[in-house]
Order: sequence, then structure tokens, then C-alpha cells
Amino acid sequence: MSLASDTLVIGKIGAPYGVKGWVKINSYTDESTGIFDYTPWILSDAKTYLIEQWRPNGKTLVAKLAGVDNRDDAERIKNCDISIQSDQLPALDGDDFYWRDLIGMQVETLDGYGLGTVKEMFETGANDVMLVKAQSNDAFGQKERMLPFIRESVIKSVDMQAKTITVDWDPGF
Repeated sequence: MSLASDTLVIGKIGAPYGVKGWVKINSYTDESTGIFDYTPWILSDAKTYLIEQWRPNGKTLVAKLAGVDNRDDAERIKNCDISIQSDQLPALDGDDFYWRDLIGMQVETLDGYGLGTVKEMFETGANDVMLVKAQSNDAFGQKERMLPFIRESVIKSVDMQAKTITVDWDPGF
């Protein structure tokens, strides 16, 4: 497997903060401080960093990384993505899964009609949504479909082994 598929971006290094190597942190985790639950970090400079200290600073977060000891060092890692190894994510119970595991899965109706491939997952105020890129020969002329990711009513099954999601959905919609 490639390094890219084994890692997951969870944030980004911001501007330097002070002169002792501290940097601002932009967290992509649900709870912003959750980014500090994962260590070590792999930055887009391909180096691994441990977190020495961190703290909230107003509405932002700041951190001191091992080996980043002055403002020049902090400037060098500015705008680097913060990644972790995928196996650092907590194991999920039963039929739960991460969104990243759904990307690329085939989506089909209860009748076996292929709606396409999961391109993206995103949140809305009401529910999660699955963006499905339609197959090139789609009989209904669709290029993309947005399906609400609502278990039981729309999402009937997710087969991780077969990489297939079965839905109760009208292909013409």
C-alpha cells in the first residue's frame, strides 16, 4: 500500500506563534482538541513530530512540537498538513465504519440497478449525504446523485467485503 492510503489528514499547521517554536493549529477533528489525541503527527514535509505541549489560545489552538525550537523552524513547517497513520484511529463497533471507507464503494438499488460510485460524503444540518458519481451509461442521464445517508430507510446494507452499498432509492430521482 502507498503511504497516502495509509494516512489520514486531520489538520494543518498554521502561522508561527511567538519565538520559541510554537505554531497555530487548524484542527479538522470533530472536537478541535481531539487532534491532540493522535500522536505522532506526520507533516507534509514527510517528517514525524511528537507534541511537547499544547493549549487553547482564544479561539485557536497552539502547540510546541519536538524539534521545532524557534520561529525559523516554525516558519518551515507553516501550512504543512498534519496526518496520522490510519491504524491510529479507534476501532469501531459492529457495523460502524469511517466515511473514508465508503469512498469508492459501488451503490446499487434493491433491484440491483447500479447507481454509481461513492465520490464524497458530507454533513448537512439534517443528515449525512452521500455524493454518488453515476456510471457513464446511466439509463436516467444522471451524472451525480445525492443520497441521504439514513440507515434503514435509505441505506439498507453496507457490505465492506464486497464494497457495495444497497439503497432503497429511485434511480430516476
